Amino acid sequence: MKAIVINRFGSSDVFEQAELPMPQVGPGQVLVKVAATAINPLDYKLRRGDFPGFTHDFPAVLHSDFAGTLVEVGSAVNGLQVGDPVYGCAGGIRGRQGALAEYMLADAALIARQPASLSAAEAATLPLVAITAWEGLIDRVDIQPGHKVLVHAGTGGVGHIAAQLAKWRGAQVFTTVSSEKKAQLSRLYGADHTINYREETVADYVQRCTGGEGFDLIVDTVGGQVLEDSLTAAKVGGQVITTLAMGNTDLTLAWARKLSLHCVNMTWPMATGVGMEHHGFILREIARLVDAGLLQPLLDPQRFSFDEVHLAHAHAEAGDTLGKVSISHA
Repeated sequence: MKAIVINRFGSSDVFEQAELPMPQVGPGQVLVKVAATAINPLDYKLRRGDFPGFTHDFPAVLHSDFAGTLVEVGSAVNGLQVGDPVYGCAGGIRGRQGALAEYMLADAALIARQPASLSAAEAATLPLVAITAWEGLIDRVDIQPGHKVLVHAGTGGVGHIAAQLAKWRGAQVFTTVSSEKKAQLSRLYGADHTINYREETVADYVQRCTGGEGFDLIVDTVGGQVLEDSLTAAKVGGQVITTLAMGNTDLTLAWARKLSLHCVNMTWPMATGVGMEHHGFILREIARLVDAGLLQPLLDPQRFSFDEVHLAHAHAEAGDTLGKVSISHA
């Protein structure tokens, strides 16, 4: 089969075309004919070599998210059959072949039928960000109607899904954005109120939005200074979810304000094989919400083909995308 691989870490120009053997399906596995994939920050960080322990041996086939059609189903797989349109986050790390290929081998527990109302390009943008948002907002915390929830990067990958899930659960949703264009877009994707972080300090928007009390729950999708700002913006006894708890953040303020800090790493089941079934469950729930009109993916206006993976990575890595960057077979 044809695949796009990297044989070394580096910039977006390290991708190469290659011919690889067709994967062999084992018990509990399926073979997917890939129709589309999407870029997550994890993908270009793995390409650069930021996390070498998470990348399998060269030639490496990257990308975790995909949508496609089942062409073979292994033994001990229930509820899926050849011909089903499916989506998932099931490869690209630690020996699991990724989606930058004609075919992808996946553990059936990590996938689900894609939302019927979406195209493959749209469905492929959802798995990693939707699972991340669900694990934080649904699995870790008990959102109550009326809770004031702040989601950082409201038009980002995880952010636009987290805002919609919080809205679905009855929360009052605030998002941070960097422009009026993004503010308008964020309000279409779950936000009741938006905060331009370039124009307001943390103290200013905490006072304006919460009367100085602080937010009940904050979703940090950026890390670093944004995580530190989140500890400041949460109310005493509040909760903070972070997807990027890396670096040297001082947690003294979290201790002083009696905060609960929840760290989400959705790659754990893929890396270890533990808890994979829950990811399949989440994807089925996400598909139900999408088809009910309660959640929708935000796709960046620029679309790319598999022959343009290097351009897609350069665009995503530049940092001014809206939502998710999708890549489809012609």
